Amino acid sequence: MKANPGGSIDPQNVVGRDRLIEQIWNTLEGQSVILTAERRIGKTSVIKKMQAEPRAGSHPVFQDLESVHSPEEFALLVYEKVQNFLGLWKRVANSAQRFLQEHRIEAAGVALEAHGTRHWKGFLERSIEDLTNARGQQQLVFFWDEFPYMLDNIWQREGAKSVGELLDTLRALRQSHPSFRMVLTGSIGLHHILARLKADGYRNAPFNDMLKIEVPPLDLVDAQQLAQRLIEGEQLVCPDMGRATAAIAFLVDGFPYYIHHIVRELKNRRSVVDPDKVLAIIEHFTQDASDPWNLTHYRDRIGDYYPNPEDATAVRLILDTVASHAGPLELSQLMAELQSQTSVLGSRDRVLQLLRMLELDHYITHHGDRSYDFRFSLIERWWRHDRDLSP
Repeated sequence: MKANPGGSIDPQNVVGRDRLIEQIWNTLEGQSVILTAERRIGKTSVIKKMQAEPRAGSHPVFQDLESVHSPEEFALLVYEKVQNFLGLWKRVANSAQRFLQEHRIEAAGVALEAHGTRHWKGFLERSIEDLTNARGQQQLVFFWDEFPYMLDNIWQREGAKSVGELLDTLRALRQSHPSFRMVLTGSIGLHHILARLKADGYRNAPFNDMLKIEVPPLDLVDAQQLAQRLIEGEQLVCPDMGRATAAIAFLVDGFPYYIHHIVRELKNRRSVVDPDKVLAIIEHFTQDASDPWNLTHYRDRIGDYYPNPEDATAVRLILDTVASHAGPLELSQLMAELQSQTSVLGSRDRVLQLLRMLELDHYITHHGDRSYDFRFSLIERWWRHDRDLSP
């Protein structure tokens, strides 16, 4: 097994995800899934492994929705996949095709608009109706990656009303067609989309029938196994495999992407593998101004996640304060330090709301003793350097 940071991983080389994949398949027997994950944690590898090794009776279909900017485009993408699926089983999808004819829409692929009327909702409903009516030998499961990104695109072009309408339509389809399954994933948290919708007056709960499943980092045992396979695959010299792989796994919090990067760099440097070399590589990449690991994403995305400038400022201040402590910071102490620095944050309730959002964004973790800490030590290490902080 070769180090391949950011590249496509052969499904047979995906380490430590069998239990998670089993959980996802088991859940899909009864309901649809929202798959949450921090970037670089291996979500795409999980999805590709599920595609390559589907459970008997399931036909997973992956669609990247990042470039979709309207409900019409989305409905057409779904229609095309349904048509392809039904064609595999020699079935004819009459309902959606009749819909096009009834509304004198000549070809799917141009626009679902005729005589000044938008028909995406009815067309999408007919497509799913065809799919569920033809259900028999296999079940089509949609894996919709960058789903929140699509919602944001639609919001930018058409506003909150179209986003809410699409979410309500998908929920209604899940309710009226119990066999309809979807897995939603994305790099922008759905909780941010929902927060913006609610601020705009939206009152529905479009995901309360779906189960959220998080793709966590690899546990230390699996992360060590991955590191060892890569070290052996690259034929590196490693006098103490146990200590070296434990250092790699621990220092990057079990992120497969960074494990690949470290082994690749050890190979490039022709280094003997030991904990000191591993730490030196991490310090280099978390401090390199050219940012080869693209860690500035954790700073830059705050403006996207928190478009209100006051919220973005408050979030950065909270993270600075937590990062300035070597261990978990109790809420009372956190509040006292924040209030001594600024009046922007306002009430305790507002601070708690932002802390909860930061938990959902995987920046921080909330301990049982009402204290807070960075969730990932690697990101905390980089944040301190980027923000010129000392613990």
